[in-house]
Amino acid sequence: MTSTVQSPTSTYERLISHARELALLRSTESLLEWDDRTKLPPAGGPYRAEQVSYLAGFIHRHQTAPQVGEWLAELADGPLAADSHSDTGAVIRNLKRDYDKKTKLPQALVEELAKIRTLGQQVWAEARKANDFARFLPLLERTIELKRQEAAALGYDDVPYDALLDEYEPGEKTANVRRVLAELREQLVPLVQAIVESGQRPNLEILKRSFPVAAQDTFGRRAAELIGFDFTAGRLDTTDHPFCTTNGPRDVRLTTRYFERFLPSALFSTLHEAGHGIYEQGLPAENFGLPTGEAVSLGIHESQSRMWENLVGRSRAFWEHLYPEAQRSFSESLADVPLDDFYFAINDARPSLIRVEADEATYNLHIMVRFELEQALLEDDLRVADLPAAWRAKYREYLGIEPPDDADGVLQDVHWSAGLIGYFPTYSLGNLYASQLFEQAQQVLGDLPAMFRRGEFQPLRDWLRQHLHQHGRRYSPPELIERITGQPLSHDALMRHLRNKFTPLYGLA
Repeated sequence: MTSTVQSPTSTYERLISHARELALLRSTESLLEWDDRTKLPPAGGPYRAEQVSYLAGFIHRHQTAPQVGEWLAELADGPLAADSHSDTGAVIRNLKRDYDKKTKLPQALVEELAKIRTLGQQVWAEARKANDFARFLPLLERTIELKRQEAAALGYDDVPYDALLDEYEPGEKTANVRRVLAELREQLVPLVQAIVESGQRPNLEILKRSFPVAAQDTFGRRAAELIGFDFTAGRLDTTDHPFCTTNGPRDVRLTTRYFERFLPSALFSTLHEAGHGIYEQGLPAENFGLPTGEAVSLGIHESQSRMWENLVGRSRAFWEHLYPEAQRSFSESLADVPLDDFYFAINDARPSLIRVEADEATYNLHIMVRFELEQALLEDDLRVADLPAAWRAKYREYLGIEPPDDADGVLQDVHWSAGLIGYFPTYSLGNLYASQLFEQAQQVLGDLPAMFRRGEFQPLRDWLRQHLHQHGRRYSPPELIERITGQPLSHDALMRHLRNKFTPLYGLA
């Protein structure tokens, strides 16, 4: 008589095979959504929503199959999971976490969220172009209601927002984010005020000359390639709101948007998305679909995009290397512009309306506005219909300015249309993580600015790949940051960076 009991290794192999099959399905869903936001004909939108909804439901059924729970229960207390940071331990721990969360979500809710996410982005794009919040209102109301249902199904100890924040920053709590952002704001506001009161202003007209889109595209690709994005395993396209998505272990898609008379928009969004792409390309390709081949959190992901966009891409050393090429690429607009003037212009710091084009000093104030508003929406302390007025009030309070319309106000971001409630705080977490990581890299690698002046960006990329990218979800975000830098999450490194950059630019004491 033969035994039907499976060995732990055999069960683990079944689990791995199942996870890789799920990755095939999710990457297909990702490709459909990329196409929706870049190439899909407008008339194809409703059926695309049906496709994505069906696929999301199919994935959910497959991911939450009872047999998967049995495999995980068998493995969770076994020898393969004994070391939670080992290859097998990290896979089992994270897949069990994912399974436990997904099994709490009703099938119908998952499918409806997927449908409303696709429709929401389509209607948002139309509403933003038309500056018509009323057109978007019904779908946003439905999205918020569904996200409340999702938070209730997932469960939480303190506030509903915790359940959604955990989706993007595992283990993070709303109360802790509030504390960190409050500490940051306490030091950030006086710095921004000092900059405003300095009376010094760069000449921004040099960035608003004619910059042909074709030349911007060529130069942006060159900059992304220079910092380490591999175009043999990726591509760059245009969209309404820039993003990066991964459709396979060697298929990372970047998007940007171009304005002929404003160079920084496409340039820095391309560098930002390339930072995301470099992280995705740095994950172990052989582990694609497994937790050890996935990004650990959006906060860590944002640390990579914000590092390459700002700490590298807006540094003087970066442009000491690349500016001669920029002058050749845009000879009619930049040939007569000294590097000092260009560097000051791309680091202009002042309260502004658009988050994705905000400077490093004021950017986190934009995030605080969104963080507070979406908590109020989720708690039903703010009606969706009152959101535009609340947005204007927050901008007056935090930045001292008010948007002239909803297109440059409450409709400027794609996130809420996609149901990404809880996502925004990860941008600020990313800024904090990025500064800590960059300081540590400088200590370990030596004079990074000198390397950048020589066009040497591979040492930083390789250091990040070795110490951060290759681990996937092996460690939690706090564990990973403390393991690399020796310090817990803190605003200190970011404030040092901001003061070091803006004090000489604006002649601050």
